[in-house]
Amino acid sequence: MKTIQELRDTFPRPGAVEWLGLRPARRAPVQAVTEVEAHPLVGLVGDHGKLAPPRLTALTGEAGEEARPANAPAIPGGPGRRQVTLIQAEHLPVIAALTGLEAASPEQLRRNIAVRGIPLLALKDRRFQIGEVILEGTGECHPCSRMEETLGEGGYNAVRGHGGLTARVIRGGVIRVGDEVRPLPGAVT
Repeated sequence: MKTIQELRDTFPRPGAVEWLGLRPARRAPVQAVTEVEAHPLVGLVGDHGKLAPPRLTALTGEAGEEARPANAPAIPGGPGRRQVTLIQAEHLPVIAALTGLEAASPEQLRRNIAVRGIPLLALKDRRFQIGEVILEGTGECHPCSRMEETLGEGGYNAVRGHGGLTARVIRGGVIRVGDEVRPLPGAVT
């Protein structure tokens, strides 16, 4: 018989990225994209106007590019627990049914990544890979009051338990629609 930890480490199959979106500014409409750049210091480049941080020339130590602003920089393993938001694509029809709408979309829920085929909440408190990027699941993505505006009366409660996952970027790179989502061994301690 498997231990609880062994059960938590067992997944039936990898998942896949079904949709990607960026919010160019606070309260701005979410824009669907086919790929995003993830960076450990800022999260997703272009989300809430975040830009990649400047680079340093390794050999001389002189500054290379001019510094560009980034909101709430994160340190891998440290702050920045909400750099990326993910939603389980299979939960969207449930949210729609609970609100009485024909459909619900990741744009309405203001998420960055919709994944299909893997139990998203099982990635909480563990590292997982999407394409070349490594993320760390930091917690549940609870609904906000905007759900009432977006989904109508009761939208907040309809999203409770279905809001998805927050994550931070551990290793950056590019995430594309269709990329595989695969848990990495072991939980984060």
